[in-house]
Amino acid sequence: MIIHVLTIFPDMFKYPLHQGILEKAQERGYVDINIHNLRDFADDRRGTTDDTPYGGGCGMVMKPEPVYKAVDHIKRKYNIETENVSVILVCPQGERFNQDMAKELKEKHTLIFICGRYEGVDERIRNLADREISIGDYVLTGGELPAMVVIDTVVRLIPGVVGNQDSIKTDSFFGPSLGYPQYTKPPVFRGLEVPQVLLSGNHNQIDLWRKKKSLERTRLRRPDILKN
Repeated sequence: MIIHVLTIFPDMFKYPLHQGILEKAQERGYVDINIHNLRDFADDRRGTTDDTPYGGGCGMVMKPEPVYKAVDHIKRKYNIETENVSVILVCPQGERFNQDMAKELKEKHTLIFICGRYEGVDERIRNLADREISIGDYVLTGGELPAMVVIDTVVRLIPGVVGNQDSIKTDSFFGPSLGYPQYTKPPVFRGLEVPQVLLSGNHNQIDLWRKKKSLERTRLRRPDILKN
């Protein structure tokens, strides 16, 4: 998979994308992540990427020209065909991001993320996007952190990225319920004991216990998932 990110703050991606599983995924060739500074595509020497809104109002709006130029540049330079590419505008008005959406994006060859800032983006930028994604009903200072969240979620689904691919299948939201409780050594910690069934060695009983606890936890914490 190839990922491109358009942002006016490229330094924000220096460290988060080069830690742990994401770093190993890039080193092993499972994903190629490229960060592009939108200011490099501005029309003036100052690298202006925003301007005042027509009709008045507070704040600044991101200009369309640098974003269009950047997307055109990426498609030309990387010989990107339109069939298996998704251009994503990260914004509060988008679809709520979830695990099913991550599975869909995982099947794409190329993802291009547009990170908004300030009071938002010029409405014409939305014409570039195949989909708009939000990570929740709140507003951040920009689209960089949401883009990182989506990238992290999608990349770990790529076969080979996570050492034991079966472990993904037990994640919360991968199936129709939340994940089951997990324990490790020691068997007793500050008076809190590991459930005996997990120490029994009876894998059939362990599987049943995990399924039961997964459903119980989902019913208590996220009953909406079971309804859906």
